Amino acid sequence: MSAPTTQRTNVTEREARQVAEAAREQDWHKPSFAKELFLGRFRLDLIHPHPLPDAESVRRGEAFLAELRAFCESTVDSARIEREARIPDEVITGLKELGALGMKIDPKYGGLGLTQLYYNKALALAGSASPAVGALLSAHQSIGVPQPLKIFGTQEQKDAFLPRCARTDISAFLLTEPDVGSDPARLATTAVPEGDDYVLDGVKLWTTNGVVADLLVVMARVPKSEGHKGGITAFVVEATAEGVTVENRNAFMGLRGIENGVTRFHQVRVPAANRIGPEGAGLKIALTTLNTGRLSLPAMCAGAGKWCLKIAREWAAEREQWGKPVALHEAVGSKISFIAATTFALEAVLDLSSQMADEDRNDIRIEAALAKLYGSEMAWLMADELVQIRGGRGYETAESLRARGERAVPAEQMLRDLRINRIFEGSTEIMHLLIAREAVDAHLSVAGDLIDPDKTLSDKAKAGANAGVFYAKWLPKLVAGPGQLPSSYGEFKREVDLSGHLRYVERHARKLARSTFYAMSRWQGRMETKQGFLGRIVDIGAELFAMSAACVRAERLRNEGEHGREAYQLADAFCRQARIRIEELFGRLWANTDDLDRKVVKGVLGGAYTWLEEGVVDPSGDGPWIADATPGPSARPSERRPFGA
Repeated sequence: MSAPTTQRTNVTEREARQVAEAAREQDWHKPSFAKELFLGRFRLDLIHPHPLPDAESVRRGEAFLAELRAFCESTVDSARIEREARIPDEVITGLKELGALGMKIDPKYGGLGLTQLYYNKALALAGSASPAVGALLSAHQSIGVPQPLKIFGTQEQKDAFLPRCARTDISAFLLTEPDVGSDPARLATTAVPEGDDYVLDGVKLWTTNGVVADLLVVMARVPKSEGHKGGITAFVVEATAEGVTVENRNAFMGLRGIENGVTRFHQVRVPAANRIGPEGAGLKIALTTLNTGRLSLPAMCAGAGKWCLKIAREWAAEREQWGKPVALHEAVGSKISFIAATTFALEAVLDLSSQMADEDRNDIRIEAALAKLYGSEMAWLMADELVQIRGGRGYETAESLRARGERAVPAEQMLRDLRINRIFEGSTEIMHLLIAREAVDAHLSVAGDLIDPDKTLSDKAKAGANAGVFYAKWLPKLVAGPGQLPSSYGEFKREVDLSGHLRYVERHARKLARSTFYAMSRWQGRMETKQGFLGRIVDIGAELFAMSAACVRAERLRNEGEHGREAYQLADAFCRQARIRIEELFGRLWANTDDLDRKVVKGVLGGAYTWLEEGVVDPSGDGPWIADATPGPSARPSERRPFGA
């Protein structure tokens, strides 16, 4: 008999949606290429000509990359980190001396002040040396203390904490709880005001860097009371504060050197001066931080694609079957083509999104989310194809290969390490819903009250009038566009013609918008329950965005005289592959098994198919599905292990 599950915080579906909605950035003050794409407007002018970094940021960025590469090649032993399941102290010490902890921190606080573009290039490089090192650096400054303080912190907080984060202290981000994942409305950790302090109680799960961190960003719920607005609030907490206990260092399928744990807070006093932003703004701070923070994951995914391509090229040229290299057999060659074309596109999406973030002329919340979603999914597929190309050697560990005298290629480790990216910082399923919500924002802004059961007839009538005006102007524009003119986008017509791919993007952006409008008309308030449909809409948008980025990058490289012809070939291959996926996704919008799947799921949950489970043994043993997270003192010794201690 299983032990009882921890007591849960009961929140209705509507309450959960309201909390998530309140945390969104409500307005669009700047243009967004991806938002326009979902509305059927192909605004190529927002991304072409491709934005470029200034000369000084390039100089500083390239200089740091050279130092980081030399350090990674001389000091970072990926096999040792995998074997010992920890990053050696000398690696962390060296990264601190390089200034790698402060890549994104302003030089006035002791940081390097790199742009988002070069920060991501650095993460791709470090992550290729060791994914665990990449994860540590990313968690520290993409979602840890530096990023929220950079955006929301007071001057006093920046002066106090950013110099530490730039050179000496490692930070972590603590949001998830044992029974709270992507539903923050049920957050159970509390921060009760008491004088000039807040008193924290609760348990946080999957605290990346939490085992070794010196500073923590903690999300906790402040109870509403006199003089306190309450709500989910962000705090900077010293990891050495009394009552903070790291109760477990978690172990995973991959990223075996990652310092991820369970952290308990019992009567932890945090000065009010350590609160980031006002009470109730914690979730908005977290989501805003992730807008650019999410770009760190596709950076490491693009780096993984580069490595997969290198290994596939070298191995497939060396390995012979039936009298010729396996690369020349179509079954293997198609996989190599997919890896090469997709790597080019992932880097195109990453560089474009990063440079747009640096310029700050566009709202990139959808672009960053698409980059994370698309990068994590495609990198996983590329690694899987590499394992298949390597055959039995792909499934064999690097240590085993080395022991029997062959090159120690960690292909299976790459597959394991990349798997978490489809879950980290918003699972693929949550990213689908998040992006879909932003993609239909324009519709909900004018017609949302029509499907809101709590709105009055007067509100609905007003919304109906507003919707009529909006759609009268918008719908006719979805009928025809430049994508139907053979001469459109002629500047992309070279020896290899990419203009046709851009015309395809323009036509299918309009088709995507028409499909979304039709679905909203058909399902209205039930639209939010059609997660399969919404996921496919988002996936189509991701492919169209990647096609656009690939073409723009190819033209940029041609103008710079650097691999222009080859870039056009890769962009062409990618776009042709993407178009096949897009056509399949469009077909599955309306021809799918979604309704039948729901019936089967109800049968599974109702026990109708338990007979199908007979004939096997369950090795998972007893125990609760979710560990008890009842507040109180820790009964375990602390697993915290600061580097150098």
